[in-house]
Amino acid sequence: MYNFDEIIERQGTNALNTDGFRDYIFHAGPEKTFPYKDDEFVRMWVADMDFQTSSYVQDALIKQVQHGIFGYSDGQESYFEAVKGWLKKHHDWEVQEKWLVKTPGIVMALALSVKAYTDPGDAVLIQSPVYYPFSEVISDNGRKIVSSDLFLGEDNRYHIDFADFEKKIVEEQVKLFFLCNPHNPVGRVWTKEELETIGDICYRHHVIVVSDEIHADFAFQGKHQVFANLKKEYEEMTIACTSPGKTFNLAGLQTSNIFIPNQKLKNAFKKQLAAAGYSQLNAAGLVACEAAYRDGEEWYQAMKKYVAGNIAFTKEFVEKHLPGVNMVEHEGTYLIWLDFNGLGLCAQELEDLIVHKAKLWLDSGRIFGKCGRGFQRINVACPQSTLKEALERIAEVLPADTIKAAS
Repeated sequence: MYNFDEIIERQGTNALNTDGFRDYIFHAGPEKTFPYKDDEFVRMWVADMDFQTSSYVQDALIKQVQHGIFGYSDGQESYFEAVKGWLKKHHDWEVQEKWLVKTPGIVMALALSVKAYTDPGDAVLIQSPVYYPFSEVISDNGRKIVSSDLFLGEDNRYHIDFADFEKKIVEEQVKLFFLCNPHNPVGRVWTKEELETIGDICYRHHVIVVSDEIHADFAFQGKHQVFANLKKEYEEMTIACTSPGKTFNLAGLQTSNIFIPNQKLKNAFKKQLAAAGYSQLNAAGLVACEAAYRDGEEWYQAMKKYVAGNIAFTKEFVEKHLPGVNMVEHEGTYLIWLDFNGLGLCAQELEDLIVHKAKLWLDSGRIFGKCGRGFQRINVACPQSTLKEALERIAEVLPADTIKAAS
């Protein structure tokens, strides 16, 4: 029924992945050239999918377009019921409508939280390597970035240094913590015990938690735990960020559902939203979100199964054909974290290997923080033939001495 193997041309559709990368990455126009043509690239960097969304979403959008009126809009009871139903079914989280604030994307919610809950110069805590807009919205708003870095354990998974986590909060007088759950880019699905440990620390030191849970529907190992749902005290100190954007490939429609149970925190958040001059979501985003959560279950399950197959394919390929490269154990998201440090290359040599020799656009690990150096993030939410070509390109350009040493 669903053909996720189909390659759908995205050039000429204003896709950031294919048409907007020069401006986004290089802040340049067509004058920025490479030793090869644009269509020779395999692009697996930006975190959206190469799959068409559910036909139910498409049909709902077509109906909206055919209506022909695109006036100011806001979600009605059916919108909230669709969101509520999805969160209850998939994450056993019973949300209330009075908690909901709709924003055009989660990154905006992060920025609004910085403005609402901290003052210029205050410290905001992150866990590097982490989704780079976390750092950007902190520094761009004149706050101090503090990182309690994750560490790669002997089990090939990333872990939290809880002693360092609490030490940083105390020493830096941290007021706000950005939690990435599941974690992008390292692929952890945090356990209940891990979340409760950091939650108790934050509660003890009166730290507000912004929990980015946009990848919640992509737990492949373990079970996603909604941070705000673990304890009543967490609920009162959490800004929980959700969106259908990743799950149903709707990122361009800029629709996020932010849940803030604490009325005082919600009021402060909404004050910053109003100060930014924003009121309602766009009409298309509202329609797509409701249709996705109401009717998209079958598509979602099929897509998730396909992506799980791509993750398994990547793991097997890396182990068999990419000596010196390690795929970090993957639990969640469709973004895989590859460790190239075993090749012994400097940052420029690795960049040259990936971009100029393999002709790939991946996300360089260094953009996720200093501890991401030597890593690359690869998006596997694509046809498996595309993924296979990308991995084969890496295999073809690996340094000869690395291949020889492994043979």
